[in-house]
Amino acid sequence: QVQVVESGGGLVQTGGSLRLSCAASERIYTLNAMAWYRQAPEKQRELVAYISDIGRINYADSVKGRFTISRDNAKNTVWLQMNSLKPEDTAVYYCNMGTYYSGTYFAGDYWGQGTQVTVSS
Repeated sequence: QVQVVESGGGLVQTGGSLRLSCAASERIYTLNAMAWYRQAPEKQRELVAYISDIGRINYADSVKGRFTISRDNAKNTVWLQMNSLKPEDTAVYYCNMGTYYSGTYFAGDYWGQGTQVTVSS
C-alpha cells in the first residue's frame, strides 16, 4: 500500500553530477530513517547512504566527499546529490524506508522500483 518512487537517474560522463529523488506516499512512524542502496550487475546490493528523521547521516566509504543525502520529513522525501561520478558508481539505485539504531541502518520492506545511473568514462 505504501508507495516509494525514485527518479533522477540517467547517463552521465565521468566527473558529472546527478540528483536522485525519492518520495514515499506516507510516513510509517515505526521507521525513522531512509536510505539509498545500489546494485550493479553481478554484484551485491550496497548501502550507499542513510539519513534519520533527526538528521543522523552516514555514507559508504566509496562515496564520502562526493555524495550528499538530504531530507524533507514533511514531504516524506529524500534526495541523493551525486557529484564527481565515477564509472564504478554505475548501478541501479534504490530508495528504502528503514530504521536507524545504535549506529546501524536496518533496511525495511519498503523499496522503490529503482533508477538506473550509468557513468561513462
